[in-house]
Amino acid sequence: MRMGFSAVGIADLALEREAEGFQAWIETGHHGEMEYMARHGSKRWQPDELQPGTQSVICVALDYSPRNDAGSAPSPLVGEGWGEGAVASAETSATSNQAYISRYAQGRDYHKVLRHKLQALAVAINNEIAPHEFRVFTDSAPVMEIPLAVKAGLGWRGKHTLLLSRERGSMFFLGEIYTSLKLAQPEPQSDHCGSCTACIDVCPTQAITGPHRLDARKCISYLTIELKTAIPIEFRKAIGNRIYGCDDCQLICPWNKFARKATVPDFEPRNGLDSATLVALFAWTEADFDERLQGSPIRRIGHERWLRNIAVALGNAQRSIDVIEALQSRAEHSSAMVREHVKWALEQSA
Repeated sequence: MRMGFSAVGIADLALEREAEGFQAWIETGHHGEMEYMARHGSKRWQPDELQPGTQSVICVALDYSPRNDAGSAPSPLVGEGWGEGAVASAETSATSNQAYISRYAQGRDYHKVLRHKLQALAVAINNEIAPHEFRVFTDSAPVMEIPLAVKAGLGWRGKHTLLLSRERGSMFFLGEIYTSLKLAQPEPQSDHCGSCTACIDVCPTQAITGPHRLDARKCISYLTIELKTAIPIEFRKAIGNRIYGCDDCQLICPWNKFARKATVPDFEPRNGLDSATLVALFAWTEADFDERLQGSPIRRIGHERWLRNIAVALGNAQRSIDVIEALQSRAEHSSAMVREHVKWALEQSA
């Protein structure tokens, strides 16, 4: 495609059934501290209320899997052969001293990249096809992007709650253009998960409580990114060496053997984030963190939570003088939260 998108489709605005499921999820409290998920009321499932005049939603996908994907696997270690069900035991891999950062976050912040491309597409439609009122979104407003993408024929919702495609698995970003144009909608794809429960079975914290049901409060991505307070002790061992996000449910999925490599150079790993050690990253000062992660989605969690996450991973790492000295160097940190996580980590070797 001229704009470089992996896939494009059109969705209508009928989201009533999806709204019921979303509201039930909020009522259970499974969104945790993500209070923004409960805001905005019906704007989330009524696109024309969020952007008056909207008649259709143009949905796009953009692949992000790094072209030279040699990143360290999380622990428990997921086999390199995606979809082969190869998962090593926690005993042999949960002590990794190498940091694991979710593949989508190793490069430039996708919000900026995708928003620029969406804006260019919307303007091109306006200039070359038909004038229209529009607004672009990239995980930046109350938009039900996965239900809309399903309606647009980009895939189906997998049991891990992410969008799945037979052509590209699940490692792609989604974006939307709310447009005043009335456009034809394609037939949605059928579900192809079958009886497979690999994503449910592999989840280290059992956050996927059943097909299409996620308790975000247990999810490692939530715990290391969205949670602003202390990570609950009962989940710390399961986090392993994951310091920002988790890909386990995607890496184990059979459909991700079809995952496409990124065509956008911005999504290639920066600052050695695909191979960095925990000790090296823990040594970053706040100035280092801000400078090296400029333009990265990781920067949003701030240096304090960065240290919190790495302290937990060091507590799970193979014991060495370097690991212990690194932890001790932060034992008197100004943040009570960092100090508590460092204390826990040091106690793991006692």
